[in-house]
Amino acid sequence: MGPVPHHDLVIIGTGSGNSIPDERFAGLDVAIVEHGIYGGTCLNVGCIPTKMFVYAADVAEIIRRSGTYGIDASIDKIRWTDIRDRVFSRIDPISAGGRRYRQEQSDTTVYLGHARFTGERALEVTPTDGGAPVAVTGDRFVVAAGARPAIPEKIVESGVPYYTSDDVMRIDEVPRRLTIIGGGYIAAEFAHVFSALGSEVTIATRGPALLREQDEEISARFTELAATRWNVLVDAAPTAPPEQRADGTIVVHCQHGQIEADALLVATGRLPNGDRLDAAAGGLDLHPDGRIVVDEQQRTSVPGVWALGDVSSPFQLKHVANHEAAVVRHNLLHPDDPRATNNAHVPSAVFTDPQIATIGLREQDCRERGIRYVTKVQRYGDVAFGWAMEDTTGVVKLIADPTDGTLLGAHLMGPEASSLIQPLIQAITFGLDARTMAEHQYWIHPALPEVIENALLGLALDPEA
Repeated sequence: MGPVPHHDLVIIGTGSGNSIPDERFAGLDVAIVEHGIYGGTCLNVGCIPTKMFVYAADVAEIIRRSGTYGIDASIDKIRWTDIRDRVFSRIDPISAGGRRYRQEQSDTTVYLGHARFTGERALEVTPTDGGAPVAVTGDRFVVAAGARPAIPEKIVESGVPYYTSDDVMRIDEVPRRLTIIGGGYIAAEFAHVFSALGSEVTIATRGPALLREQDEEISARFTELAATRWNVLVDAAPTAPPEQRADGTIVVHCQHGQIEADALLVATGRLPNGDRLDAAAGGLDLHPDGRIVVDEQQRTSVPGVWALGDVSSPFQLKHVANHEAAVVRHNLLHPDDPRATNNAHVPSAVFTDPQIATIGLREQDCRERGIRYVTKVQRYGDVAFGWAMEDTTGVVKLIADPTDGTLLGAHLMGPEASSLIQPLIQAITFGLDARTMAEHQYWIHPALPEVIENALLGLALDPEA
């Protein structure tokens, strides 16, 4: 047996972790380990492909609703395979190119295989091609191994075929009837995609509403709207494992009865991959939910080992992983001048129909924490561009301190919510109060951001309270 390969830096995972080594790492012996598709979740099975499908779904819905504006139009055909192939003919070459770029670097070794810790800063990598395991050690490690779909044990044990967000976008045809188990953002986004592109969609969730992680009012409004497009079953706890009939029909059993479908999509959350790395064997402390414990500098419990992204963060969001990767890069390069991650104000969006975007405290957070607050809900349809859109469901909900107007939270549901929220992200991040934000700048008329202006002005503030 030859000597164990030893590297200056070992990175596990090729999502945001792959972006860390740049020209400033020239001269270092870097190893990168990947057991799945090169490029990580966002590129291959997450943010980017899903939003490309979402955009196609948005176009289909615009066509269906065009009669509202006096335009008669119809969809002649949904060419699913063309939609699918357009997406992955662009994404797959990026993944392959990223892998090839790293493999061709003289100072980088790419291990394509499954890694598990065998000790502090020591791995065993089992190649995906079936080769013999390779022991790898390093001076410093970055664990950026991401997360995976969580599948209820009873579904796995049932033997019923199912899809997850990892593979449902590559299917060969749109199922006539699709049942989605789950009520979070993944379920909501794929319900929009498949219903817009031809499926009869049923969503079954254990909870009392969809998108329960959102502000309670937004969650309630969205659930009501969703029920007009999809068969939404809330409080739908399973009563028996799913089964597949001889004709291929999949039957899901829940408190509402039997749900029949041609395909089943499981969207019940995601699990951090620390357990699959045997992180504990590497001396890494874990949270009860399986995330690797890190401090504000992304350091783990083992000196010389950092972690970032879904494997350690409570925010399973690409923009958070990218921020954490930038912090880790700096701290690797400047150990005497470390930086801390700033996750004080993390925004997020759900690309369903209508879009949802959020930042800051929810109304239920304020109530539970005993924080004094006021709210204002402003309808898109109350401003000129909202009239032009004939929008009847979009809202901006703001939460603020009643004395000084400090914005505590912003929650949007409606067209372009993910873009419209950006000035509110800036205001909350930098402490700009509602009155200053509303009154000390121009708001283009009759652009849609006027709905934010009106919401800001509508907050019932009382400096004497």
